[in-house]
Amino acid sequence: MATRTYDEHTVIIFDTTLRDGEQSPGATLSSAEKLEIARQLSVLGVDVIEAGFPAASPDDLRAVQRIAREVGTPDGPTVAGLARAVESDIRTAWEGVGQAAKPRIHTFLGTSPSHLAMLRIDKAEGLQRIRRAVALAKSLCADVEFSPMDAGRTDTEYLVSACAVAVECGATTLNIPDTVGYVMPTEWADTLEMLINETPGAGPGSGVIWSVHCHNDLGLATANTLAGLRRGVRQVEVTINGIGERAGNTSLEEVVMAIHTRKSFYDLRTNIDSTQIMKTSRMVRNYMGMPVQPNKAIVGANAFAHESGIHQDGVLKNAATFEIMTPETIGLTQSKLVLGKHSGRHALRVRLSELGYDVDGDELMDVFRRFKTLADMKKTVTDADLEALVADEAAQKPEDYFRLVDIQVVCGTMGMPTATVKMLNQRGEELIVAAVGTGPVDASYRAVDEIIQAPSALLEFNVHSVTEGIDALGEVTVRIAPAGSSRTFGGYGADSDIVVSSVKAYVAALNRMIASMGSAEVAPEGDVAMVGLSA
Repeated sequence: MATRTYDEHTVIIFDTTLRDGEQSPGATLSSAEKLEIARQLSVLGVDVIEAGFPAASPDDLRAVQRIAREVGTPDGPTVAGLARAVESDIRTAWEGVGQAAKPRIHTFLGTSPSHLAMLRIDKAEGLQRIRRAVALAKSLCADVEFSPMDAGRTDTEYLVSACAVAVECGATTLNIPDTVGYVMPTEWADTLEMLINETPGAGPGSGVIWSVHCHNDLGLATANTLAGLRRGVRQVEVTINGIGERAGNTSLEEVVMAIHTRKSFYDLRTNIDSTQIMKTSRMVRNYMGMPVQPNKAIVGANAFAHESGIHQDGVLKNAATFEIMTPETIGLTQSKLVLGKHSGRHALRVRLSELGYDVDGDELMDVFRRFKTLADMKKTVTDADLEALVADEAAQKPEDYFRLVDIQVVCGTMGMPTATVKMLNQRGEELIVAAVGTGPVDASYRAVDEIIQAPSALLEFNVHSVTEGIDALGEVTVRIAPAGSSRTFGGYGADSDIVVSSVKAYVAALNRMIASMGSAEVAPEGDVAMVGLSA
């Protein structure tokens, strides 16, 4: 990881994938998954990781504490915890981030008329709550960030007052959020410039960092964020793949690559290692079970694809004709080392290392076995295939409640599709069930449901190939919801057999649901394991 540098031309990248991003429907993460993403965010070079909302749950607190200890090292990123302007929240946030070398408490209070009405307070009481909250946070932590929530719909005079109180009480970063994605770029730029110039104690040269946090309800999150940078903002709050509440947040990769690609326009830089963008995007996509739309800027499958004859001709003659950045800039590289069925473990380990994956020991053996099986079916195994294999191994965790062992499916025009599924529970007991369905995936899912008796509804099922060709690996992401609940959970699976991918993804989602919903007591009953969930 490159040494981080800061000056008036440096934009601080504040990543909230693990907090606001996890609030996306179905984006629930375990503590272990949060830690892995946090480690990758550190490798990517983000300056601040908002590790979570410690007061939200004991598990969130534990996850933030672990990230603070293991990722928040002296040469690593600042680790922030979110807290409402409430004493218990702020003390819990400090409990979460206090072990980081560079901790930050991020506290907020709604300031728009609708938010003040929701809190049943007036403007004067709002300022008093800000004063108490920031002062308490400052007494615990030197680095304090304050956000006037729903600033986009707050009158500017009150915004100045709220920010002035926060600075007076010790806030070092003022974050101005467009919480509901309401503002337009030009008006947002004017508002931010006014705040920077008129907030007492927070003007240019004061040492106070101004920040923006924009939502994408009108598709303007990135535009609004970039507009802020033109007016003096030097911290941007972003997420990988733009995930987050409702329509999502500002996309990290879009802001970073806009600054990188238009250096002469912005005269700014970041500490991001852009070659880690694709790897980070895929990790977040797979762990959260949230596929990226093909035409998504920077990280979408079609971002560097050209189909029209004019475009193809231009790119073949000079890539810059139709590409304003190279695929290699974001980590999309083609291997110079051709891997096939005759390749050994050393070659595989070297290539994985070049791709940014440190795989060794038993994990390397597991990936190598999968690689050999795939290489027997494909002449050449691509980088994308390798990344899918590593992601799939990570998605099938040994601590899961249930693990897929084998599956056999019979289907076609004659007879009814039938699937036989063999699984292991946490006790290591083998469970085998056969079921009939309307198709191979339906039959497989019915068999899984008989083994894992955790009622749920399948909300989304997405499948796509990793590479071109009939022999490509198939990736599947699913989203499910427990019976009688609005919460959703995602799962990911990859395999050369699309039915196997489908079952892996479904089992991953069920395991995540079981772990999140409460106690899961597994008691064999014949060949079937009964799972009791307590919300």
